[in-house]
Amino acid sequence: MNEIAFILAGFVVGIVVGLTGVGGGSLMTPILIFFFGVKPYLAVGTDLLFAAFTKMGGTVKMARSGLVPWRVVLHLSAGSIPAALATLWVLKNIGPADAAVQRIMTTTLGLALLLTAGATLYKAARGKAAPRNVVAGQEIQATTPRHWSLPLLFGALIGVLVSLTSVGAGAIGVTVLMLLYPLLPLPRIVAADIAYAVPLTLVAGAGHATMGSVDWRMLSLLLMGSLPGIWLGSHFMSRVPERVIRSMLSVLLAYAGTKLIAI
Repeated sequence: MNEIAFILAGFVVGIVVGLTGVGGGSLMTPILIFFFGVKPYLAVGTDLLFAAFTKMGGTVKMARSGLVPWRVVLHLSAGSIPAALATLWVLKNIGPADAAVQRIMTTTLGLALLLTAGATLYKAARGKAAPRNVVAGQEIQATTPRHWSLPLLFGALIGVLVSLTSVGAGAIGVTVLMLLYPLLPLPRIVAADIAYAVPLTLVAGAGHATMGSVDWRMLSLLLMGSLPGIWLGSHFMSRVPERVIRSMLSVLLAYAGTKLIAI
């Protein structure tokens, strides 16, 4: 019965990720902790690789459609991956299963979820503000940030959050992209968010795996559901009322974040 539940959870989260770019960590990690009783360090480590492979499937589909702005992906990765490696080095020296580290993880995860909830709500309110298409000849301008240092700084912050909690590459990443690249159309913002999360979560997940923080059987079951789920979600991305989905997500994330802080 648990096997079916894991597959179903992966499928639902995969659909949400494909539709909105949110959910890899912000939904799956709380689900693993609250509904399946998984230890926080195992939930974070497993979810990082879950997000990496799930978003890899979405990236392939979106890249084939020409939606991924690789220049933007490179900008954010330049800040997030070094920060993730530094955070993993600290975790490895302390020990992820340490009681104090577990407490830091749950508290940071709760705060990250509240921040994600706020970012998701902001994104829902600003839903129609982003352009739908890049004006001909403005491709380079649309993929140039307001300042060259901002993607590095925000990328580093997200890299630390993702390595500690598996949360941050979704709604927070989308909101950051909207602020840094205002001329970038919404479908390409979501595509960039999903694509840059792949190397980040892969690096962070591999680091957690070396510390024994990954449940491989659980990961395989989650992926069995999420890979078809993200394909389906990304297929219907432009046909579903995104504002409604994001508003509902923000409430759910705020609830999960508050509950984690109260543990």
